[in-house]
Amino acid sequence: MTGKLNSMQALMCAGMLSLSPSLLAHSPWAGSVEQRLAGSVSALLLLAFWLMYLRGARRKPARPGRQVGFHVVAVICALTMLGPLDDLARHSTAAHMTQHMLIIVVIAPLWVLCQPLPQLVAGGLRSLLPWWKPLLRLVRRPMLMAAVHGAAIWIWHVPYFYMLAVESAAWHTVEHACFLVTAGLFWWSVLRSSAAALSSAFLALLFTLMHTGFLGAILSFSGVTLYDEARSIEDQQLAGLIMWVAGAFPYLAGLCWLSRRWYQRIAL
Repeated sequence: MTGKLNSMQALMCAGMLSLSPSLLAHSPWAGSVEQRLAGSVSALLLLAFWLMYLRGARRKPARPGRQVGFHVVAVICALTMLGPLDDLARHSTAAHMTQHMLIIVVIAPLWVLCQPLPQLVAGGLRSLLPWWKPLLRLVRRPMLMAAVHGAAIWIWHVPYFYMLAVESAAWHTVEHACFLVTAGLFWWSVLRSSAAALSSAFLALLFTLMHTGFLGAILSFSGVTLYDEARSIEDQQLAGLIMWVAGAFPYLAGLCWLSRRWYQRIAL
């Protein structure tokens, strides 16, 4: 009963947030036809994912804390991808980077920590077994997931692809999907790694911290705007600092957590 109550409360809160005037004022549905279509696709995918979890939670209840956590992260995801920040990201490199970092180092790892897979399987993911079962084998290799996720990060920050996502709402949605899926697999491979794969998970996390920091440093110290001449160099430098400094804390927290697990294993 408590789990169902928490689920309903979280869903009601999400509904009220989605109907708030501040959100609707910057809603993708208020833009061009392409923006409305892209916003609708993003909202429908997120809603389908959310409803699948709700259905599975009724069949296979999760711990109340994990259920509440899942719904809170779902609200954060909706606000990040469909809220005012999405509108600001079209005109500000710093806002765009904030959106990226929320997806990569906040939403993805928090969802992994909520351990929603049993509920998603019970909610309908089992029918897609041929599609997602291979992923279960891939996430056993943290360095491979780090390489795939790293490729997604660098490709979408190449000036051509970056501006493609800025100028096209459809490609912006594809960019978000790439970040969310690859980040989810990466954090899953790291945070849910087996005891035997702890060293590989540690190296994968350290590698990601280093190359994202390097990309942030490039944006911070570049003397010219890399993406759009209309955007200020200060805005780009702030974006670099967001990735380099603020974005480093979740990785450092993950490294500390893995170090603790590693130490406990050695001490046994």
